[in-house]
Amino acid sequence: MATKLPLDLELSPLGGEPRELEQWLTTFHLATVVLDPYTNESSWLLKTATRILGQLRGAHARMTLLVTADAQDARSFLGPYADQFLVFCDPHRTAVKAMELTQIPAFVFVTVDGTIEAKAEGWNAHEWLEVTKVISVTTKWRPPTIPVASDPGPFAGSPALG
Repeated sequence: MATKLPLDLELSPLGGEPRELEQWLTTFHLATVVLDPYTNESSWLLKTATRILGQLRGAHARMTLLVTADAQDARSFLGPYADQFLVFCDPHRTAVKAMELTQIPAFVFVTVDGTIEAKAEGWNAHEWLEVTKVISVTTKWRPPTIPVASDPGPFAGSPALG
């Protein structure tokens, strides 16, 4: 059974005012990569995750990064990617808990009604590709190539709740 997120869940964009999930979903679905800047696992996947989101940019979904840190640490971790994507800061892991994640990094696809239609936890190229296929079918877009030669080998993520 798919998880339905509470539409009043607040998401705080880097450098902006928090808004409820319902406001972020008024026009587009959300394709979100969840990263923990304090772990090796998320740093190993940053380049791959942003490549995947970049290749999905034309789809009718917001390509976002959700970082389990405050704004300063999120910006420091993301470097130039902080200006290339919509970034949400989740230092208390409120969104992570609502998404029922157990491992980070994770890739989560949320449709406009707040339903998580697909998610992958840790890094497994096949599982992340399956998420992109759901995004592609839903938005009538083409999935990116996963994996590519520069992508890391599969690994389990770090504990989602820290």
